[in-house]
Amino acid sequence: MEVAALFCVFIVLLLVGVPIAFSLGIASLSYLLLADISLTIVPQRMYAGLDSFVLLCIPGFVLAGNLMNVGNITDHIVRFSNALMGHIRGGLGLANVGGSMIFGGISGTAVADAASIGSVMIPGMARAGYDKPFAAAVTAASSTVGPIIPPSVPMIIAGSLSGVSVGKMFLAGAIPGLLMGLAMMITVYILAVKRGYPREKRSTFRELVREGRSAFWALLMTFIILYGIIGGFFTPTEASIVASLYALVIGMFVYKGITWRNLPQIAVDTVLTSSSLMLLVGLANLFGWILTSQQIPQMIADQILGFSTNPIVVILILNLILLVVGTFMETIAALIILFPALLGVATGVGMEPIHFALMAVLNLMIGLTTPPLGVCLFIVSGIGKLPVLRVARAIVPFLVCNLAVLLLVAYIPALSLWLPNLLMGD
Repeated sequence: MEVAALFCVFIVLLLVGVPIAFSLGIASLSYLLLADISLTIVPQRMYAGLDSFVLLCIPGFVLAGNLMNVGNITDHIVRFSNALMGHIRGGLGLANVGGSMIFGGISGTAVADAASIGSVMIPGMARAGYDKPFAAAVTAASSTVGPIIPPSVPMIIAGSLSGVSVGKMFLAGAIPGLLMGLAMMITVYILAVKRGYPREKRSTFRELVREGRSAFWALLMTFIILYGIIGGFFTPTEASIVASLYALVIGMFVYKGITWRNLPQIAVDTVLTSSSLMLLVGLANLFGWILTSQQIPQMIADQILGFSTNPIVVILILNLILLVVGTFMETIAALIILFPALLGVATGVGMEPIHFALMAVLNLMIGLTTPPLGVCLFIVSGIGKLPVLRVARAIVPFLVCNLAVLLLVAYIPALSLWLPNLLMGD
C-alpha cells in the first residue's frame, strides 16, 4: 500500500506540473508517513546523497558555463565554426552542430548549450533564410552532444553511482560524442540540399586564421580540462575550478565580455542553478533509498532477466526503459533512481559498468529532445517563439540519427571502452 501511494503521488504531481525535485520529496514524505518511519531519515538520506567529493564538480562546471555565456566565449566558438563550415550548403546548421560540440566540451550540460547556442544561432539562421523550426530543431538536437563529449555533469553522477573513475567516464563519451556530431552534420547537409537552404561566402584564409585565433582561448579550455585529468594533474573536481578560473580570466581580460558588475549576477545564477541540482540529487537519493529498502530494483532486475537472459534482448529492453523515462523525468533524478537497478541487470549480461553508464546517459540525453516533456524542446521553442509541436516534428530526422548512434554504442562496447582503457588503463 505504501509503495503504491509513493508512485501514485509522484505520478500525479508530475502530471500537474510540480517540479521533479518537489515531486520526489512529497512522494517520499507520503511514504514515510504511511509507513510510520521517523522523518529523521529525510536529512540523513539527503546528506548521504550529497556527501561526495566528486559532486563538487557540478557547481564548478555550472559556474564555468555561466562565465562562458557572459564572457562572449560562446560567440567566438560559433563564429569560428561558421568560418570553417559556412560555405557548405546548410553551413549555418553545420556550424550550429560544430559550436555545440565545442561548447559541450566545456560546459557539460545540454540545457546550457541549448540556451546559449540557441540565442545566437536560431535568430541568425532565420535571418539567413532557414526555416525557424529547422533552426530550433538543429539547436535542440545538437545540445544533447554536450553531456556526452567531456566534461559532463550527468557523467559525474553516473561515475559516482557506479564507482567508475569520472575521468574514465569523460573519456568514454569522446568517440560516441563525435559520432553523434558527425551523424547530425550529415543529416543537416542532406536536409539542406533537399530543401535548398543557403550557404555563406567561403571564408578567406586570412578570415579563417583570424577567427581561429579569436576562438583559440575558448578551444584551449577543453584541452586544459581533459589533459589535466588524463595526465593526473588534477581531479575532475579540481578541473571544474580550473575551468571556472580560466573562463573568468579569458572572459574578463581577453574577450572583455565580463566586467566586475557582472560578477554578482553570475554568482547568484550559479548558486541558484547549483542549489536546485543539489536539492534534486538529495531528494532523488531519498526516493531511491525507499525503492531500495522495498527491493524494487531487485524486482525490476528479476523481471527483466526472467523475460530473457539474451544480452541483445536485455540491452534493447534497457534502452527502451531509459528512453521512455528520459522523455518525462529530469536526467539526474532518473540516473539516481534507476541506475543502481539497471546496472545490476547490465552487468548480469556481461556489460562493463562504464559501457552501461555511457549508454544510460546517452539515452537520457536523447530524452531531452523527445516529446512530450523534452526540456531542450521547450527552451528552443521559447527562443524561437514557436509552438513545441512544430519543433517536435522538425526534430524527427535528428532523433533518428541519434537513435542510430545509440544502437551502435549499445552493441559495440569498444566505442566507449577503447579510449579510457588506452589512456587510463584498467
